[in-house]
Amino acid sequence: MPTPLDRPFLWTRSQPFFYRFALFTRVLLAAGFIPTGMVKLLGHRFTQISPEVPIGAFFEAMYQTGLYWRFLGATQVFAGLLLLWPRFAHLGAAIFLGVILNIFVVTVSLSFRGTPIVTGLMLLAVIYLCVWDFHRFRPLLTETPLLDDVRQHRLDRWEFAGFTLFGASLVGFFFITRGTLSNTLTIPCVAAGFGAGLFTLGRFVWVTMRGHLPRPA
Repeated sequence: MPTPLDRPFLWTRSQPFFYRFALFTRVLLAAGFIPTGMVKLLGHRFTQISPEVPIGAFFEAMYQTGLYWRFLGATQVFAGLLLLWPRFAHLGAAIFLGVILNIFVVTVSLSFRGTPIVTGLMLLAVIYLCVWDFHRFRPLLTETPLLDDVRQHRLDRWEFAGFTLFGASLVGFFFITRGTLSNTLTIPCVAAGFGAGLFTLGRFVWVTMRGHLPRPA
């Protein structure tokens, strides 16, 4: 029998806005975790919080493990790259579900003030991505096929360029915050990302109003 999620899932997948929101969420998570994961993968400390406080002691203990610290970084980088590869984006979301759920529980357990709100929103974002690719996980729940085909949306070349520049700027910004790139690049990255974001949003609104959206497959 069809699962209770089939009908709302198919409706959501048919909406161009939710497709673009999924892309935006993938880019945001990948941009946030790839630079962070690289810091760990290269064997550097993630934070300068004093080990005298519980959260600082927790991070320092993980850092001192060496191999495990690098493994965490490699996992975050790998999952982030998968999110940016459409064919394997659902695998990236599945990996991140475990990663971010773990981070959320840690921030709640150690009373990391304010951070549980951020990690909670990240967890909701990953759940959204998993729901967006529900048809890929659906065989785990039932062998009954979907009654309708899942629509595959496309971006026009201008939207694709906008998303690409936005993602590249965001990745660059997070690399700057992690000390990997020079601070002199902060303003160019922020300006390029903000401009690309506004352009892409404006392009979507314009083509929607004119009815010129690329036809879904």
